[in-house]
Parts: sequence; structure tokens; C-alpha cells
Amino acid sequence: MPEFIPGLQLSELFYHNAVRPILDKYFPGLAYSAALIGSGSEVLGFDTPMSSDHHWGPRILLFLNDADYELYQQSIHDTLGDELPFTFRDFPTHFSDPNPNDNGVQLLQETTSRPINHRVETMTIPQFFKGAFALDYAQPIDATDWLTIPSQRLRAFTAGAVFHDDIGLEVIRQQFHYYPHDVWLYLLAAGWTRIGQEEHFVGRTGYVGDDLGSQVIAARLVRDLMRLCFLMEKQYAPYPKWFGTAFSKLACAQHLTPIFRGVMLAESWREREQSLSQAYEALANMHSALGITAALPTKVSNFWGRPFKVIHAENFADAIKAQIKDEAVKNIPIDIGSIDQFSDSTDLLEHVELRGRLKTLYEAQ
Repeated sequence: MPEFIPGLQLSELFYHNAVRPILDKYFPGLAYSAALIGSGSEVLGFDTPMSSDHHWGPRILLFLNDADYELYQQSIHDTLGDELPFTFRDFPTHFSDPNPNDNGVQLLQETTSRPINHRVETMTIPQFFKGAFALDYAQPIDATDWLTIPSQRLRAFTAGAVFHDDIGLEVIRQQFHYYPHDVWLYLLAAGWTRIGQEEHFVGRTGYVGDDLGSQVIAARLVRDLMRLCFLMEKQYAPYPKWFGTAFSKLACAQHLTPIFRGVMLAESWREREQSLSQAYEALANMHSALGITAALPTKVSNFWGRPFKVIHAENFADAIKAQIKDEAVKNIPIDIGSIDQFSDSTDLLEHVELRGRLKTLYEAQ
């Protein structure tokens, strides 16, 4: 087994040392962009040796202009199949056919015969966007577009790397660097709204002896608080497998991780509430540091007349919403936030063709 090398680094070396020389020789002067973006743990920088058991290996995405795609896509594919080395850095460049019984997974596979079934995937930028986001990037991207694109897809597009860029891929990536300001404010407000809806339930369920219910709600709140941290630090959150790993890279993680673990490991609702109170106060201080609203209380207090400690998250939501200037965002009738905030259904997040229907959720009634 070859010594593991992070997939993004492997793909960059593969492009410069194996793919580019072939393109220069057989397609001189061809304008293209080469990158590794989109799906794959290696794109996010989180791959490990275990990642090599599906789709992982020396691979790149090759982007062409529309006219050049029609002229050269098939010949580029065939030429690389005939010319690429059988191995690169001791890893096969040949992949198995997609496994129909395992979600189309392709595995590295040794071969000594040609053509190599490589994964230099040739496409146009519009084709990529249609598949990844179900939109035309050349058209104006409105607030409801942003809210119905899963953050994990935005992270996958803006992560990875561009190795060569003749046709402006990096400029387009920069347009998606992060949410527009007022969309960001709406998402922050929605995040605080979610917390305000359930923060008192940890104590209320525990108070009647439902400790399991209290634990479940506390876990939901920890996830919502972590999502709010991503928003505050202006980082797209990845899909669940890498959610905790990506959180650990945030600036706030060193302080908050032990607090969140205290919530999850607490043996009583009182201990759970105490750790959550520390987390609420930490995020309230993070909010203050953003400087987007007037000062708000950063200490927990009782939930009205009941003996449960809360930060009154709805006050943060209201203060943030008051700062939104974009009429299209201000007129969204409900504070459900983005698709990631109101649903964690994999089917919903992955079926981007449903975006058109989801956009109606944000229309004024």
C-alpha cells in the first residue's frame, strides 16, 4: 500500500506532472481551468487513509469553454486514457467502473492495459453549476437562491484548489466566498430564533424527570450553537461527517469544545443547564464582538417566572433582523433560515433540483 498523501496534494501533483504535459503536447494553446472542487473529503482537507476506499485517488476536474468542450471533450478523455501513466506516486490512475450497488462508488484499480479509466473529468462551468446547485451562475443570484443552496455544497465549491485557470473559475468562486451581508444577518437571526424556541426546554423536561428528553433537546441546542459559531466566523458548515472536525478549526472551538462536551456528558439537567449557560454567554459575547447591533445582555437569566436559565435568544434575533436593509430579505415572512437550518434530511439536501419548490417557502403570503 503506498504511503498516504492528502488527496488535494496528490491531485495537484497529478495535474502538474502527469496531466498538464499531455495537454500541452496534444492540445497546445487550449484554454482551460483545472481544479479539485466539489465532492470528496479530500476537497475539504479532511481525508485519511480510510478515504481511499471510495472515489479517492489522483483525479482533477478540467473545465472548458462551451465551444471547446464540444470540440475536444471526447478526444481529451481518450488521449489521457492512452497516455497517462498506469500509476502516479505509486497510486493507480485507473478506476473501477461505478458500482451500481454502492451508490456508483469507484475504486482505485491496478491495470497494465489501456485505455486507463481515469478520473480527469471534463466539463463546462455551467454544467458544474447545474449539477451542484441547479442554477445558472451567469444570472443574478437572489436571496432565496442563497437560502436553498446547502452550505455543505457552498463549502465544497469554495474549498479545494484551482491549479490552472485560463477561463476565470477562481473569479466565479470568489463570488460565492460567503453569503451577502443581509442574507448573513437573516441566517444569524434564524440561528438565534432556533435557540430561543428550545433553550428553556432542557430544564422543563428535566424538571418533570424526563432526563432523556432533556438530553435530546440539549444535543439539538449544541448543534444549533455550533452552527451559529460557523455563521459568526463566516465559514460554511460541511455535511455531518465532518461537522465536528470543521468546528474544531474555528477560532472559538478551543474555548467552546469543553463546554459543549460538558453539556453532552452531564448527568443531570441542572449540570446540563449550567454548561449550556456558559455556552450561551460565550456566544452572546461573540455576538457583541461582531458589532452588528446595539449591546445586548451577555448573562443568562430566568425564563420569565420559571427557574430555568436562558439567554433570551429571541432578543438577539429581533435585534439582528432590525439591521437588515435588503427589502427582499426583510420581506421573508418566516424565520426558518436556510435549508440547513430547517432540515437535516440528506435526501432534501442532496436533491438540488428541489430548490425551485423550496424557494416558495420564502415568498410573502
